[in-house]
Amino acid sequence: MPSVNTKLDAMPRAAIGRWQTKFSDGSNRARCELCPRRCVLRPGQRGFCFVRSNHDGAIVSDTYGRSSGFAVDPVEKKPLNHFHPGSSVLSFGTAGCNSGCRFCQNWDIAKARNFDRLGIEASPEKIAQVARDHDIDSVAFTYNDPIVFAEYAIDTAIECRARGIHPIAVTAGYMSAAARPDFYAAMDAANIDLKGFTEDFYWKVTGTHLQDVLDTIDYAVNEARTPDGGHVWVELTTLLIPGLNDDDAQLHAECTWIREHLGPDVPLHFSAFHPAWKMQDVPPTPHETLTRARGIALNEGLHYVYTGNVHDRAGDTTYCPDPDCRAVLIERDWYRIIIDRLSGTDGCCSECGTAIAGRW
Repeated sequence: MPSVNTKLDAMPRAAIGRWQTKFSDGSNRARCELCPRRCVLRPGQRGFCFVRSNHDGAIVSDTYGRSSGFAVDPVEKKPLNHFHPGSSVLSFGTAGCNSGCRFCQNWDIAKARNFDRLGIEASPEKIAQVARDHDIDSVAFTYNDPIVFAEYAIDTAIECRARGIHPIAVTAGYMSAAARPDFYAAMDAANIDLKGFTEDFYWKVTGTHLQDVLDTIDYAVNEARTPDGGHVWVELTTLLIPGLNDDDAQLHAECTWIREHLGPDVPLHFSAFHPAWKMQDVPPTPHETLTRARGIALNEGLHYVYTGNVHDRAGDTTYCPDPDCRAVLIERDWYRIIIDRLSGTDGCCSECGTAIAGRW
């Protein structure tokens, strides 16, 4: 594994990994317990993610307090369509990732093997205060997976909540059972990737395992609680890759699992693939594939299904789920809201009174 030379006493205490097991055999080895890989590292070695390493016998998050960049986005870009629609989000990430997706859209950050990209020092307090000073509604941990900088994300989320800012995680969900409670208790909302629905796809294309992700999604939706006892708002995204995870059987199986394990009110986004990183030879997702997938999901009983990465006003729009109503509630054109009949209300359809799941 790659080596690291920084001494433990030079690291901020907040950067020391919260989920680890130290061996008592005198070897100074430690096992990272943050994700299912459970990398066992000797002093100087880095884990699969590259950004967690063994410093003098302790696992450390090497990117704590350093960011690869910031941007202000609409919340719909995360994508979250049922969480404060039309509000703004301060997005940031670090470097590294614990997945091995061959189609990674942010590969230059997620697969970085040096820290030159981390040119911005930003404490949790500073990030939260910047969002507050600019009247930004939320802070999103995104670009690379916040799982690999979980300590930094959690500390930033705490500072955000203290200032009335909502913390949001955008993640692939490849996290250990030990780390899930602390991580999701710190979040008000999350978009979790459900990248496909076969173990074969997950292992060959992402280098991870489907069941670990399903367990995380199940936990986030059904068990995770914020400190005040509230539920974490969760939406799911599936990037459809031609010939790999877009067949009817996978789509039916995925939507059935969502309905049976999570309920029909968890929004599902089908996004279009564009050639990237190690999958430049795969064509972009046809628009009709997204339309077909959305139709399958709706027929399986899911209430809120969207299309992404393409121009599709019908696929961007939120409708009343009552089959006898189907009123347009939030109409979008890309990320721009044309009609909003829900924000600032009690979250019920203005035509029939059906309660619409979300945070309005």
